[in-house]
Amino acid sequence: MEIPKDQILQMLRDRGNHDQAQQADQQLPDQVDTEQHSDLLGQVGINPQDLPGNLGGKLGL
Repeated sequence: MEIPKDQILQMLRDRGNHDQAQQADQQLPDQVDTEQHSDLLGQVGINPQDLPGNLGGKLGL
């Protein structure tokens, strides 16, 4: 599943993880593939398994 990087950054900021959001902004591509980029997501504190449920409402899924 691909998710816009901006959605991930906003989720991190909403959690108060501004340092991780800055790190994610530097490391992640504009469109994040949750399978392909799972290691990078893990480095910024995001479990790729949680993304569809957490972002589904924000993405209109």
